[in-house]
Amino acid sequence: MSDQDNVSMGDLFPDLGPENPVISGVAHDSSETLVTLRGVPDEPGMAAKVFTTLAEVGVNVDMIVQASASIGTADISFTFPGLNAKRVEDVLQERQDEIGYHSFDMDTNVGKVAVVGVGMKTHSGLAARFFTALSEKGINVLMISTSEIRIAALVPLEQLNDAVRALHTAYGLDADSVEAVVYGGTGR
Repeated sequence: MSDQDNVSMGDLFPDLGPENPVISGVAHDSSETLVTLRGVPDEPGMAAKVFTTLAEVGVNVDMIVQASASIGTADISFTFPGLNAKRVEDVLQERQDEIGYHSFDMDTNVGKVAVVGVGMKTHSGLAARFFTALSEKGINVLMISTSEIRIAALVPLEQLNDAVRALHTAYGLDADSVEAVVYGGTGR
């Protein structure tokens, strides 16, 4: 491993200072749709087949979770923009034999909430605060996605606004105004 592999956001952008556990914002999206393919053969290439099929019809996939069963099958859940729901439903029905899944469920009543900030990789407790804030409001987490600068959860749509408020409070973002800083080219 080279020294370049251990470079942090604070090293790349010195004006950020050290990677403090700073959550700079809470984002949400109420237009998500969740699909779970059930009984997908648990073998190499199946996820590639599923997501190639979706790419061929122009669907951008966001969150993905695969859970294997002990009987040689897996369930693959994924989210995508809700405006593509009919397209996804049609292609999945059309290619069921080709993909080889048993059945699928589609849920349009979901939303994604996320916190974004630097320091997630180097500071413990940020995920704990995220999930504690949601659980204290009785919000059920359906899926989780993380990166070095983001924690995201899929929640029931009717709980999305409560989730946003809970996370604003948990991370001290309840101020009347929050200054946004954009660092060009960083994807943030």
